[in-house]
Amino acid sequence: MKHQLLTILLIGFQLASAQVFDKETIKNSGNNDKRINLVILSEGYQTSELAQFKTDAINFMDGMFNQSPFKEYANYFNVHIIKVPSNESGADHPGTATNVTEPYNNLSTKFVDTYFNATYDSFGSHWLLYYEIDGYSANNTEAKINNVLASNFPTFDQALILVNSTEYGGSGGNFPMAYKGTWGTNVIMHELGHSLFNLKDEYYPGDILAAEAINMTQETNTSLIRWKNWLNINNVGIYQYTCATGNCANWYKPHQNCIMEKIDKPFCSVCKEGIIEKIHSMVSPIDSYTPVSSAITNPSFPIDFHLELIKPNPNTLKSVWTLNTSDFANDVDDISIVETDLIIGMNTITVAVNDATSILKVDNHDSFHVQTVTWTIDNTALGIKDIASEMANYNITMYPNPTNTVVNFKFESNTDAILKVDIVGINGNMIKTLSINNYQTNMVDISDLNSGIYLSNFYIGNVRIASKKLIKF
Repeated sequence: MKHQLLTILLIGFQLASAQVFDKETIKNSGNNDKRINLVILSEGYQTSELAQFKTDAINFMDGMFNQSPFKEYANYFNVHIIKVPSNESGADHPGTATNVTEPYNNLSTKFVDTYFNATYDSFGSHWLLYYEIDGYSANNTEAKINNVLASNFPTFDQALILVNSTEYGGSGGNFPMAYKGTWGTNVIMHELGHSLFNLKDEYYPGDILAAEAINMTQETNTSLIRWKNWLNINNVGIYQYTCATGNCANWYKPHQNCIMEKIDKPFCSVCKEGIIEKIHSMVSPIDSYTPVSSAITNPSFPIDFHLELIKPNPNTLKSVWTLNTSDFANDVDDISIVETDLIIGMNTITVAVNDATSILKVDNHDSFHVQTVTWTIDNTALGIKDIASEMANYNITMYPNPTNTVVNFKFESNTDAILKVDIVGINGNMIKTLSINNYQTNMVDISDLNSGIYLSNFYIGNVRIASKKLIKF
């Protein structure tokens, strides 16, 4: 989950020049180890302007977490700032852009002494505000950025650079950079779409950058396209890229008004879904639970079990509690067990948590995440002998869906568990069953089944952790 910038990677002068700067948390949702940590670095702010940098960073943060899907999942993020002072204010304006007539917008050529050498006109584009004027020079500055992060916040998930300039500009790459003005937040969100969430531009990015991705494809079959679950909803379709040269006519995008194309637009439904999927892959919604094995001494009835969840807003998390494989409670954070609930011998309590947000088209969505906590209770005639607990994360993929011939099941977990899959008819009749080892993909032939809706039930041991529709056409 975290970028571990280890000191051993910083050699020679980089290690010798490591500096510790003042840092501050401006959004604290919980433990850094259980959140996505965004780190904002100041650029072009003199020491006397660092208080303004904090204000600008808070304004950026507020703007970001006021827009979907970050608004709904704000509790999954922490935001930190590192106050890196520059000798002079602003950013370079070399006046060397080739895509405008210089001097553009009455801006005079200037060069200022800043820590990360933020520069307009990078790679010949006036609005490309980047650390350095070109890729070669940027290698040295990127090492400097890494050095600052390693010395000040090595466990970041994504670092951003906020520039003390009111002239529109920004860039992507490993460390997105943006001006502090009106559209700066949207510039950063667009660039975060690339660097953190693996989204593509929805204007044609060029042949070198064109590739199959969450929001870019060459597939046009409506039953196979990546965003089939969103087709004809919220203006999602299959839109051909347009341009005069290159291979863009071979590529398609899901929307015509998405921030990944136009900076003044929101994220489209397909991109929101991709962002949430990445959030779920990085952070478990189970923040903590009790009791834990190491804290259980002389347990007596009733025994209380509690989940502390990282809840979206509005809360869309669903939980299913089972006791000895039988349903016990749904959608609650706390349960209590009394003596008559248990059998003599080993008892198992499991709670499975998943996100049922409508921003994910769950029923037809290929991949979904389930997190569980399992308590094993050794109950004797003389009372509780022992309680052990274990937390697990599961990523299950079922594709293609709908399908006519075969369906693939893929399973990943942080445990050595085996996933059992039962395909059953709507009437409850068992059709097929299979077991899938961790990091394994199994292909199932369903060509002999009648067209219709089936259920895929997923089990760890004897506990059902999820159930999804499977459509045969």
